[in-house]
Amino acid sequence: MGTRAVAKLYAVLCRAFPAFRKSSRRLMYRLMANYFRTSNWSFMNYGYAPLAGQADVPSLHDSDERNRFCIQLYHHVVHAVDLTDSEVLEIGCGRGGGAAYIRRYHLPRRIVGIDFSEEAVSFCNKNHRQDGLLFIPGDAERLPFRENCFDAVINVESSHCYGSMDAFLSQVKRVLRLGGTFLYADFRHKDQVRELDEQLLCSGMRVIQKNDITANVLCALDLGYEQQMAMIRGLVPSFLVKPAQEFAGLAGSNIYDRFRAGIAVYQSFLLVKQ
Repeated sequence: MGTRAVAKLYAVLCRAFPAFRKSSRRLMYRLMANYFRTSNWSFMNYGYAPLAGQADVPSLHDSDERNRFCIQLYHHVVHAVDLTDSEVLEIGCGRGGGAAYIRRYHLPRRIVGIDFSEEAVSFCNKNHRQDGLLFIPGDAERLPFRENCFDAVINVESSHCYGSMDAFLSQVKRVLRLGGTFLYADFRHKDQVRELDEQLLCSGMRVIQKNDITANVLCALDLGYEQQMAMIRGLVPSFLVKPAQEFAGLAGSNIYDRFRAGIAVYQSFLLVKQ
């Protein structure tokens, strides 16, 4: 069975069996954190590129330019909210690049990144050492925080891995302060878009903004293709290049083709706890 066929089968199994989806993703990210220890790889999202007429392009330090498209996805998600001197939580922090970017550029008083993979958390704490930035292990569906303790919660390209979206949203609302914001982006199969809308509507938080950014994500994947392929070839043995392309969502991958055909939809949201 080829790489694309395996990817399609895995996607079907993940949609059908939430427990398998959650446990398999945890194992995948644990293995990657243990195997890929390079500090040069600190983002795992598909990226965002503005289209003609869109102006949401952040100014970056030279050292951050190599991660521009991934950073632009975070910028798109958070830029409508002033995070200065606030308490922020990122759920599903991955390799920590997003939380580190927000701490440096958006200046919250403190940002906590939480991830299901203890290995990923160890990587983050080792490679992203800043005042006001902390990474801890934890489950998105059972957050280890008291009620009403964060001004903003961020979740980027992570929730599709969870076992229960309703449990996750309940936890987001619980830890947010009154008036706090949930800054969220992820993709779904087109048949799951209405279900996600209903889950957000029933979360007890109010949807303020909703955007279909599928075209922006595809544009970023196209523009960043050569750089991503160079990184993959430098990190993995030749027999893992095709699976790595699938994971990165590059042209020719299952998820890329689903975005292109409209079978998968990538959206961003801004919600407020009222």
